[in-house]
Amino acid sequence: MKLPNIVTRILSGFVFIVILIGGIILNQYTFAVVFGLVTGLCIWEFYGLMENKAGVSLSKGQNLAGALLLYGGGYLYVTWGSLIQLSILICIIPYLIYLLSLFISELYMKRTDPLKSLAYSLFGQLYIALPFTSAFYIAFINSSYTPLFMLAVLIIIWVNDTFAYLTGMSIGKHRLFERISPKKSWEGFIGGCIAAIIASIIISHYSSSSLTIAQWIGFALIVVIFGTWGDLFESMIKRTIGVKDSGNMIPGHGGALDRFDSTIFAIPAIGIYLAILTQLN
Repeated sequence: MKLPNIVTRILSGFVFIVILIGGIILNQYTFAVVFGLVTGLCIWEFYGLMENKAGVSLSKGQNLAGALLLYGGGYLYVTWGSLIQLSILICIIPYLIYLLSLFISELYMKRTDPLKSLAYSLFGQLYIALPFTSAFYIAFINSSYTPLFMLAVLIIIWVNDTFAYLTGMSIGKHRLFERISPKKSWEGFIGGCIAAIIASIIISHYSSSSLTIAQWIGFALIVVIFGTWGDLFESMIKRTIGVKDSGNMIPGHGGALDRFDSTIFAIPAIGIYLAILTQLN
């Protein structure tokens, strides 16, 4: 890698991390804005890939609006949840209107394969918009805004990715999932997992969370396992349509989906995990 590329990668990565962590830490509004931007970029990038590389005719603007309606509805629901009728009116009805418009519009688009267009449109909502919307459940798990768990998800993913790469490059010999991602190794996966567990123990020591050390270790394992599946799933998509990167939105790092592929699977998995722990407690 040439020096200018390294500098670009470091600077863009630094700005990316500062904006993301700053948005989470500051307050619930900056959290909503930052992850709303992430959702929009990932959705736009995904539908662009499906149009340009997979040859699927889609209404990108309509689907972007639908994703943001779902995301915004999720935020309003967790913050206005006590006002049941109002939350239903504001959160659910707009997204239902989007879904109806999606189906009805296909009657007038005269596309050669409208079912394929609908399938890919709904797939993007399920694959990207819904997981990012579920981030609000994690952020408001204690009824008030609590940034700890979302920060922990991101930190553990970054630690895992870094040490999985370093371990894999150093001693990786046994392929983890060669059909989808030839460079990933079991050694890298184990190295990243151990580092993620250590990170979770450090987080448990310095946080005021009610989770025990064992539960934090479980937290780390779920993030690593589902994050790895998320990474592999996005690799499968890229391999299927014949691209190396999902885009070039982040200089030196590829596209938005490349940076959040692990997060897309880890967020709903951690949401389920925290819900189970809440019920047990």
